[in-house]
Amino acid sequence: MASSPQTPPGDAPDLDALREAIGSGDPTRAMPALTQLRFCSDEEAVPLLVLGTQQQAFLVRSLSCSGLGYKRTDQGWTVLEQLLSSDEDANVRAEAANALVSYGVVRSWPLLRAAFGADGAWLVRCSILSGLAEQPEINLAWLLELAEIAIADGDGTVRVSGAEILGRIVRESQGVPIGEQARALLQPLQQDQDHRVVAAALNGLQGG
Repeated sequence: MASSPQTPPGDAPDLDALREAIGSGDPTRAMPALTQLRFCSDEEAVPLLVLGTQQQAFLVRSLSCSGLGYKRTDQGWTVLEQLLSSDEDANVRAEAANALVSYGVVRSWPLLRAAFGADGAWLVRCSILSGLAEQPEINLAWLLELAEIAIADGDGTVRVSGAEILGRIVRESQGVPIGEQARALLQPLQQDQDHRVVAAALNGLQGG
């Protein structure tokens, strides 16, 4: 039967049917089944999400990574850590990075810092920057470290993200050494070849 398993409201999901659909190799069956895992406990969902990360279709692996950010166990963390460094598709690595952030900034920082330095894909770098920047408890010195790498990237989108982070640090750290460091890094970006970077730099400099 090719139809995707559906879970009526109030009914427990059929884990065997979901497992079969996720492992079927057919994204049109696997994707709806993965979304049904939100009705499962972490212990029930994570093994099936891990199964999803092992499928050939990158969309299935990517959605499975996203799910592991909501259904969190040590097994899920281990799988995300492996995918962040080894998956061939940047979309999957980016989703793995986002999911790891949800386990906590302090725990995920060493992994994400290493990945940011090692992975040149613009999507992965932007995902790490945005994911960490959204965390209210993030250490601004950590963001400064990433932003300094980002503004030297060959991709304009990554440089824009770095410039925006620097602008935030300038706004939040006026009169503090880290704010002055961020301002000094923004100054040369006013001559960047990408007009988006220039705009982000100007905006950041005007903000503090």
